[in-house]
Amino acid sequence: MRTDIFARLDREPEPPKIETPRMSRHRIALFGGTLAFYLAIVIAVLMSSWLVTLDWKVMLFRPYQQWPQIHAFLDYYVVLGQRGPTAVMVACWLGWRSWRQHTLRPLLTLGASLLLLNVTVGAVKYGLGRLGPHYATQIGSAELFAGGDIFPSGHTANAVVTWGILAYLAATPRARRYLSAMSAVVSLGVGLTTVYLGTHWLSDVVLGWAAGLLILLGLPWCEPMITRAENWIFAARERLSARSRLVPAPPVAAGDPQPVPAGQPAAAAVEAEAEAAQGQVRPPVATGSHPAAVAVVTTATGSRPRAHTTPPAHQGHPARSERTPVTPAGSRRPPHADRTPRGGTAPARPVAGG
Repeated sequence: MRTDIFARLDREPEPPKIETPRMSRHRIALFGGTLAFYLAIVIAVLMSSWLVTLDWKVMLFRPYQQWPQIHAFLDYYVVLGQRGPTAVMVACWLGWRSWRQHTLRPLLTLGASLLLLNVTVGAVKYGLGRLGPHYATQIGSAELFAGGDIFPSGHTANAVVTWGILAYLAATPRARRYLSAMSAVVSLGVGLTTVYLGTHWLSDVVLGWAAGLLILLGLPWCEPMITRAENWIFAARERLSARSRLVPAPPVAAGDPQPVPAGQPAAAAVEAEAEAAQGQVRPPVATGSHPAAVAVVTTATGSRPRAHTTPPAHQGHPARSERTPVTPAGSRRPPHADRTPRGGTAPARPVAGG
């Protein structure tokens, strides 16, 4: 079983840079058309036009009573439009992408889109204060400014933004087309499900689709801010990591032994501290000096030379001249009776013959 899979993935090369969407003429035209449609829906509801009449007809039809067999399934399906569960699911996927691509742009883009969704949709919700179908008080009325918060539909707008952000951040045109179709189907189904359950008017759902689409179309305007936020976060991380590498020295209380500087032998530091306690001043020992270096000690009464031999900086292997001879003193040759030792007199040999 391989245990280094995450380390191997982190060492993989970064994928090609994803092209950041820009506000092209086509996108600006779509944004302007969607904004005009958005304002037209709001004006139609404010004027209690035919759109409000259609809302009441669909509400009185009671779809949940016409097709009760799909009620249980749609109760679970509508969760795909709730902000909490969908944001967690999409954030997990985008977090994986951010880690693989070594960038925070996917997560920051999701955060910017959800922030825009809360601000824009929430402001219109509480500003118009429309009541839902289950709390309506007068048939044919738009039920505006009554303390409600369902216009536009938050479920529908959240489904458009949360699932549409996957298509917005797609790496290839083919993936963008598939994800756009998927997000359109999911958001369309979530909006119609709220109408089936009777929690929203039909005009709420239509306005929610337009609100979510406006946020997706306007996200390129937020790209410079997202880039600056990413650069600031990475710079802050570098500053924190650099600060953590600089570990400060612990404070030394009065009377405690001073820490030994790097490169100064421990014996020399102890001797210097003892001389300082006796009123003597000794210059610091230079690192890298010869072991037989001589220091001059200045006393309180005068100055006189005093030899101090500093121990070697490292207590490892001694120098060749300082090593103890391996062989004992004397000759290693065995004694021979017929050989004369050096410096001595040769023994007398017997004289052959008579």
